[in-house]
Amino acid sequence: MRFFGQAWQRVVALAGLAAMLLVASMVVPVPAQAQEGGATLEWFGWSHFRITSMNGKVILINPFIEGNPDAAIGVDDLTKVDLILVADAHNDELGSTIAIAQKTNAMTFAAGGGLNGWMLEQGLPATQIAQRFAQPGNLYKMDGISVRMLNAVHGSEIGKPTAQNPYGGTAASFMVTLENGYTIYFQGSSAATADMALWAEMYKPDAMIFHMSGQHDPLDVAMSIRLMMTNNPNLKTLMPHHHRIQVPAGQTTTADVQAAMAQLGVAPMAITEQTRSQVYPLTK
Repeated sequence: MRFFGQAWQRVVALAGLAAMLLVASMVVPVPAQAQEGGATLEWFGWSHFRITSMNGKVILINPFIEGNPDAAIGVDDLTKVDLILVADAHNDELGSTIAIAQKTNAMTFAAGGGLNGWMLEQGLPATQIAQRFAQPGNLYKMDGISVRMLNAVHGSEIGKPTAQNPYGGTAASFMVTLENGYTIYFQGSSAATADMALWAEMYKPDAMIFHMSGQHDPLDVAMSIRLMMTNNPNLKTLMPHHHRIQVPAGQTTTADVQAAMAQLGVAPMAITEQTRSQVYPLTK
């Protein structure tokens, strides 16, 4: 009887194991690509970027086209745009925003009240201005996408000021969170500010597009990156903006930034020296 009891126990155990394997085989993992939704990022020179979200929403950042010697596309090449983000009133940030918005009916989310007033004077319909007096701390939502306007240590002079709008207002940076949670911090033209540590902890961006103009102190750039890593394990992608395709001699390069990061004790992280018009997938 003892032999048959042990045999029966083995049969029960094997049956249980088979049942577990059958259940496991029925569990279908969610593909990583499906979770990320195929969101992409493209750079068109200087600080002009295009984000295409997982649901096909198109966001432009600082569409500097006319007057940009490195512009990869023209206004006529842009047939679908849902939202344009403008960090300040300088021509290399504002760029062709009005022409693109008028052509595509895109909404604009621009800093700040003076710049929005000036765009109204230039013929941009009020219905295409997301927030007339947009300021740092404001939130704009669009079909599952959240865009937060944040502070920037920078000016906002209007190239052709008017009596009604002589100054652009407060400059900005942006935190863009897509439908799948992927978050991009666009620094605008800001210098490093301790606020970045707060934003890193609050929003935990996956990517940072950092300001690297020709005269920007590499230590300031490195500190911005270090601050954006504060209590933020998500940051894996770094891209520069505000630079020429061929950086002139003596101006800040990604190699300078890497050296400054090492000087500040920042953990080594690759910097993507992006190619114009190349499509970069946004995946966690």
